[in-house]
Amino acid sequence: MNPAIVKVIPAEDFRLMLSFVNGEVRRFDMKPYLDNGLFAQLKDKGIFESVKVTFDTIEWSNKLDFDPEVLYEKSTPL
Repeated sequence: MNPAIVKVIPAEDFRLMLSFVNGEVRRFDMKPYLDNGLFAQLKDKGIFESVKVTFDTIEWSNKLDFDPEVLYEKSTPL
């Protein structure tokens, strides 16, 4: 099981800076997901920047969330 997310910061070019409970900070690129179904809503900068930590993952104001395992496995360490 991957570590829980404790902090998220939206960054330029649809990237997310993620801090994990184990102390790691990683970058996740959302661009590959923005043409898939409901995730297209995140192209709206206001919605994208509304991201927050909910439980062990992230969620946007439109109630979309993302699998924390994918966020960890597909992100790159900083």
